[in-house]
Amino acid sequence: MDNGTFYFVLFKDLGYIRYAFFSLGLIFYCAVVYFNVLIILAVFLERTLHQPMYILISCLSINSVYGTAGFFPRLLADLLSDTHTISREACLLQSVVIYTYAAYEFTILMLMAFDRLVAISKPLQYHNIFTPRFLTILIILNWMFPMIFVGIAALLTTRLTLCGNKLLKVYCHNYETVKLSCVNSNIINIYGLIVTVTTVFFPLTFIIYSYVKILIICQRSSREIKSKAYQTCVPHIVILLNFSIAIFCELTLSRFVIGELPLGLTVVLSLEFLIVPPFVNPLVYGLNFPDIRKKIICLIKAFR
Repeated sequence: MDNGTFYFVLFKDLGYIRYAFFSLGLIFYCAVVYFNVLIILAVFLERTLHQPMYILISCLSINSVYGTAGFFPRLLADLLSDTHTISREACLLQSVVIYTYAAYEFTILMLMAFDRLVAISKPLQYHNIFTPRFLTILIILNWMFPMIFVGIAALLTTRLTLCGNKLLKVYCHNYETVKLSCVNSNIINIYGLIVTVTTVFFPLTFIIYSYVKILIICQRSSREIKSKAYQTCVPHIVILLNFSIAIFCELTLSRFVIGELPLGLTVVLSLEFLIVPPFVNPLVYGLNFPDIRKKIICLIKAFR
């Protein structure tokens, strides 16, 4: 068995409709990059937005650009290609980018929840706690640890001898690669579970704890404080629910629901975490935060 090349078998029967998918995909990818870059520029060019909450929002947009860059260019190339093959090294790189993108999304949302918890529970000490140095350390750790965890998983995968090379995905997926192994892969599966718990369930648990505590604090506060807290927290919760549902669909489809749903629906649901959040996130923050919206409008007028 050739361990050097993988085949994306889902592309082979698309026919001429692939050109329509390519056009829609290209337009969508350009829109995602455009909206997220606007958020990034708005935060970094406006001094009044150099605050932890807005900087973390820009980190979310940076992650969206990073994740979609690991997915869309390859997808668009495969739609136009007649071979639909990818080298094992390129496949491994794409899976690392996509997995770290998903992990970063949760860890950034965790930092956002922590930021809001400190701002609402300790408003007088907030600026003493969330100093620029402390925020920089949190962001560096946020980028480092998921990459280390996912990188180790990728190294373990490279050691496998594979007895197949056909991927039932439209992108490289580490778990699908492991399932092609000829040898016992229990160690990798156990490590994969550890990575999932560390990068998904632990941040999610902390996020839920933070917002429950915020809700309890708000119930004891004045109407003005309650309104301000809800105004800043609701967009974060919307983004969290959106991404959590998308990741739940991906994890369920990959590990439990195999062949039980129509192929087209399976593909759409498996792509939701890569397509919907990067498009929805900048819209939610751009529409709900007046300071960001005002700067975005100025940027759009300047680009004309």
